[in-house]
Amino acid sequence: PSRAEPSRADSRSDPSTVPTGGEPLPRRGRGPALRPALRPAPGRPGAALPGARRGSWLRHSTVKAAVAAALAIAATPALTDAGARAGTLETVKARGALLCGVAESLPGFAYLDAQGRMQGFDVDFCQALAAAIGVTLKPVPLSAKERFTALQAGTVDVLYRVTTWTLNRDTQLGLNFGGVNYYDGQGFLVRRASGLRSARELGGASICLNTGTSTELNLADWFRLHRLAYKPVLFEKSEAARAAYEAGRCDAYTTDASALAAQRSVMQRPGEHVILPEIISREPLGPLTRHGDDRWGDVVRWVLNALVIAEEKGVTQANAAEAARSSRDPEVQRMLGTTGSSGAELGLPPDWALRAIRAVGNYGEIFERHLGRSTPLELERGLNQLWHKGGILFAPPIR
Repeated sequence: PSRAEPSRADSRSDPSTVPTGGEPLPRRGRGPALRPALRPAPGRPGAALPGARRGSWLRHSTVKAAVAAALAIAATPALTDAGARAGTLETVKARGALLCGVAESLPGFAYLDAQGRMQGFDVDFCQALAAAIGVTLKPVPLSAKERFTALQAGTVDVLYRVTTWTLNRDTQLGLNFGGVNYYDGQGFLVRRASGLRSARELGGASICLNTGTSTELNLADWFRLHRLAYKPVLFEKSEAARAAYEAGRCDAYTTDASALAAQRSVMQRPGEHVILPEIISREPLGPLTRHGDDRWGDVVRWVLNALVIAEEKGVTQANAAEAARSSRDPEVQRMLGTTGSSGAELGLPPDWALRAIRAVGNYGEIFERHLGRSTPLELERGLNQLWHKGGILFAPPIR
């Protein structure tokens, strides 16, 4: 999570003194790096035997250390295999359910439908993963503050919660990103009646946003770069930030552009609010898994890749079964399990990708169902269009 920033772009004052709209929150830093849970404690040499010389003891210790190192190296493959067998994939199979962390309530991405079922863009990627493994899905709603701790502690198996891939998160939290399922960027929502046409006109404005997110640092960086003052009004939950902005407590609301469209769609008068043209950051959003469980990370990554490849190859939810029987495309055959051994290599059934696609469709179908022009969000594909159609979306080959 990013560090809170000063309220003035060039200030060096303590950000914990910044007003928070009547909802003061504790100051947050980046937090210490998560240490591996099973790191051995540093060893201590035992006391020298009676009558032993110091040189003899040192030689004895050196030999012991060398032998121990050699044994550790020799045992590495077996330990790695054992760790993989006892990893998250086997835990999920034994449980019979995938615990997937998602947003608490973000229209389009993770939300409750009229029947009380969790739906959304991220939820569908969770469902595809569960289907590929052959288990049921149990979505676990999490706030921005809770998400990383929940994954680190094993409360969830994977996190699909509109989370930006950054260097700090990739290196300091003990977590791995498993690709990108949505390319986004941070923007600003303002009232149409304000007459604002550019983010550069927001000098001195109060801005609602979520704490514990990369949004805080992006905002501070941009205002510092443009030598503008601003007043951050921080909230833990997105609904609270949106409600405060809608009630007039802030001049603007900032988060990822897709989330701005999502939050605007549930406002009382969506047409009275506009998203300014500036995108002030790069926000590649994707799934996370825990460090040290590469096999599970591979499964999460390749299920996502398969949904992208399926769209490129024209494999849909409706025709996937027929494609498995009759497609002459070698990669489609490998992906759907007609040929090759991708399932065995991942520790999944041979038809793992077929199961995922039949459950939710390909990437394009998921996008259009939850985020596209026919939804309240009315989002264009943009960067999330396939690479040969003007976007940057593509996946490594299955071979």
